[in-house]
Amino acid sequence: MGSLEILIAEDEPFQREILREHLLREGHHVQEAENGDKAVELLKAHTFDLLLLDYRMSGMNGLEVLREAKGLCPDVEAVLITAYGAIETAVEAMKAGAADYLTKPIDLDELSLLIERIARHRTLIRENDLLRQALGARGVSTDAIRFKSRSMAELVQLAGRVASSQATVLIQGETGTGKELMARLVHQLSPRAHRSLVVVNCAAIPETLLESELFGHEKGAFTGAVQRRIGRFEQADGGTLFLDEIGELTPPVQVKLLRFLQGREFQRVGGERTLKADVRIISATHQDLEARVKEGRFREDLFYRIHVVTLKIPPLRERREDIPVLLEHFIQKYARENQKTIEGVSREARDRLMRYDYPGNVRELENIIERAVVISQDPVISTHDLPFQECADSADPDEASRSGTLHAALEELERRMIREALEQAESNQSQAARQLGLSERMLRYKLKKYGFK
Repeated sequence: MGSLEILIAEDEPFQREILREHLLREGHHVQEAENGDKAVELLKAHTFDLLLLDYRMSGMNGLEVLREAKGLCPDVEAVLITAYGAIETAVEAMKAGAADYLTKPIDLDELSLLIERIARHRTLIRENDLLRQALGARGVSTDAIRFKSRSMAELVQLAGRVASSQATVLIQGETGTGKELMARLVHQLSPRAHRSLVVVNCAAIPETLLESELFGHEKGAFTGAVQRRIGRFEQADGGTLFLDEIGELTPPVQVKLLRFLQGREFQRVGGERTLKADVRIISATHQDLEARVKEGRFREDLFYRIHVVTLKIPPLRERREDIPVLLEHFIQKYARENQKTIEGVSREARDRLMRYDYPGNVRELENIIERAVVISQDPVISTHDLPFQECADSADPDEASRSGTLHAALEELERRMIREALEQAESNQSQAARQLGLSERMLRYKLKKYGFK
């Protein structure tokens, strides 16, 4: 973790000293302000990565400093320090843009873990910005693929590295994760970008027509073939052919595709002449192709040919930090299409959308937001605009209400998510931490906090 520029705004000298010494030992650069007015002066003169703001200070309080700070530098991160049990203040701070809050007396280990998470988040933002700038310099826009998560940033970077090669690419991912968008990105980044990207959904074409669709046919090849047809391979010559749902290919088509990958040759249905085409193959599937190979439903030699490089898109539930940017994108898109003024979503609606698991992934989120924009009668989307079945709370509402406070309800939800992640990972803490989007250190802290064995 790199060092951060941190401002401590705290009117108790002893508390400032404790925080300062701890942060200096952690390798950070620290400045101090004994009140809110002094903090604002420093904010105007210096650039900080993180603000630690005590709520109760002489002059301006921490919440007022936070609002001033966001006006001066919207990207600055802030943590509000409150008295124990001041949940209302903490919630107000989160609404004003605080990354988190801590209660006194401050647990220094918890502070270190929180700063580690904030530093990781800022690093990720910088990496994503640099990635977009690099792609923009190559004339490629990532607007269609919206993300903030490290997993997606690494995937896009990998796509950029393999795009310049001639290697076949297999894109794996659940339905709705954006496999076609990833294929388009690889094509845009490749030397073939000036030629066609031809898309074929193998599951949408009847088996009897699929071979003809891909390779074309000669006149009279079968009943109804009244003239020669140029297939998708010939149409994609010099460019890229994207075979979506490749697991649906019939055995005869698998044989012809394998022959093409081995020698770049094929024949039209009913034809005798061998043709050649310079085509790069990108394929995609939501199925487990290795399992289909073992079942004898997919050729093993073809499987190894099509997945020289594999791009695996994680489901949306494993990269929840992407949900807010996708929400904003879809709201703007459908508000513009429907000529409506939609300013955003309510806190309750956002919380519900953040908790939902999205079995249909990004496509399902897009459909939910399109529906909400269409039916909403207010400038802010509320829970009433969300379809009940799709967005039912994942937590037990009765249990949450019994928890008594927002803080307790959030802790109960966090405890449940950790338990489920550990169960799915068969108690493998490294795997559970990746699934939850936490560092292993943070997960160990949470396990200790909640009394997990």
